[in-house]
Amino acid sequence: MKAFGRIWKKTTAALLILLMLLLGACSNAGGGEAEDASGESDGGQGTSEESTAAPENGEVVILFTSDIHCGIDEGFGFAGLQQIRDELEAEGYTVILVDDGDAVQGETIGTLSNGEAIIKLMNAMHYDVAIPGNHEFDYGMEEFLHLTEMAEFPYVSCNFNKEGELVFAPYVIKEAAGHKIAFIGVTTPTTLTSSTPSTFQNEAGEYNYGFLQDDDGEALYAAVQKSIDDARAEGADYVYVLGHLGYYAEVSPWSYADVIENTTGIDVFLDGHSHDTEQVVMKDKAGNDVPRSACGTKMNCIGYSYIHADGTIETNIWSWSNKIGAPRLMGLHNEMDDEVRAAQEALAAETEKVVAQSNVELTIYDPVEVDNSGNPIRMIRRAETNLGDFCADAFRIQCGTDVGIISGGGIRANIERGDITYGDIIDVFPFGNEVCVMEVTGQQLLDALEWTSRSIPGENGGFLQVSGMSYEIDVSVPSGCIADENGMCIGIEGERRVKNVMVGGEPIDPQKTYTVASIDYILKQNGDGITAFDGAKVLRDGIMIDNQLLINYITEALGGEIGGEYADPYGQGRIVILNGGE
Repeated sequence: MKAFGRIWKKTTAALLILLMLLLGACSNAGGGEAEDASGESDGGQGTSEESTAAPENGEVVILFTSDIHCGIDEGFGFAGLQQIRDELEAEGYTVILVDDGDAVQGETIGTLSNGEAIIKLMNAMHYDVAIPGNHEFDYGMEEFLHLTEMAEFPYVSCNFNKEGELVFAPYVIKEAAGHKIAFIGVTTPTTLTSSTPSTFQNEAGEYNYGFLQDDDGEALYAAVQKSIDDARAEGADYVYVLGHLGYYAEVSPWSYADVIENTTGIDVFLDGHSHDTEQVVMKDKAGNDVPRSACGTKMNCIGYSYIHADGTIETNIWSWSNKIGAPRLMGLHNEMDDEVRAAQEALAAETEKVVAQSNVELTIYDPVEVDNSGNPIRMIRRAETNLGDFCADAFRIQCGTDVGIISGGGIRANIERGDITYGDIIDVFPFGNEVCVMEVTGQQLLDALEWTSRSIPGENGGFLQVSGMSYEIDVSVPSGCIADENGMCIGIEGERRVKNVMVGGEPIDPQKTYTVASIDYILKQNGDGITAFDGAKVLRDGIMIDNQLLINYITEALGGEIGGEYADPYGQGRIVILNGGE
């Protein structure tokens, strides 16, 4: 790594010291051996692109990002990424920059521009190749294809297809320092459920787009192997797989490990999707070592794969663990810093755009009660409100589930009567939580309701606003909820205060399973101490961010207008507070 370390000598002094320390902490992930292969040419097959003449030192650095999720000034940020690339090129290295997917979604700048702002920044950053992650499709198929046309770099995927025909070339070959380097793209087949399913369907509701989602993974393995063989036949010296597969147990048989174990000829597997930073070396089908490298999320890491002049490969990551991004903390100023600032300034204007209308006021406050100073009293954390109904409906209706739930503490601002701007919607859901769907039992729903109703008539940020169900709370019954030292629910004793729970107009069955839509904070992360859903089956994960869901509900399901069904500030009678069984 000594020669590679020379790249930092012209960087900001503070950044130099930190990055050199990080370099010293990195372990070598090694390189793999390539297999002989055969293949065929274009027509949905690979494309070949020539770069500039080989640099003086004859060495190549492949920089890779993944799961940026609009974190353009977080971690290293785009300004930090440019700083690294510039220093590498100044030292004579040929640099290739690639992305493993999920760049365009995750924060307001992506939502309000339908991902366009991120593609423009990636163009300015001069990416060389990218693959689609599952969240590239969150704005719909038409918009996704528009984004790929905007991109000044190719998207590749060996498994994303329409009616059996590949949408993109399966790989691209880049020439650098006298080497031909193939980049094969592969996107998780779980995209069909982790993004919006209708995105991949025709007007008849039939799936016309797919990701080779067979039960045993063989179709996916065959597509990757064919791309490896074709790239080798086209003269590739090295084969890199750009994967958006991850290591989640629920993605089997389509994890990165499944693909490596069932193919031969991959030199390096650069992976994303699971937001991890694991550096693994594992055996392929022929027993050869293949390094797999992942680089986290929100640009908290930047990956590198260094091809030495002698042909050996080093692959690993640099990490930035500071909560404050490198561009701000280090005062980095370059062209990408200017581009990011300009994009953020444009965002401020975008939030003022009118996107819908409301004929009623949707509120988090009691319309009558005031405190001693005459200010309205917050109601949404202790009782049903029309805004709570509206938000819970968005989850249930947009996700097509039996039940939608959302905590009152996650709903932060009113929607006033009249024009609704993007900014108004984001003010309601400012945290950018991800939407997911689980299959839960009736008992799990009962336990969640009991826990989040324990403080009534007092406030509780976890108090659940609901859709597709109704329930009563008898406040004369003392709460039997038990919490551990961290505020997590560990049990419920005695008589329950939540009664007469109905789902779809029928009494809830504790043994029956129901589909429920909410945010990952509630369903997966024990937010507000809710442990009831631990172990439940995840049906759809990371569908989109919550404010995007709200925008879609207003503009799609409601036709851009919130009407009289939400007129009553106290809601539609889904939650009834009883005192002594009244």
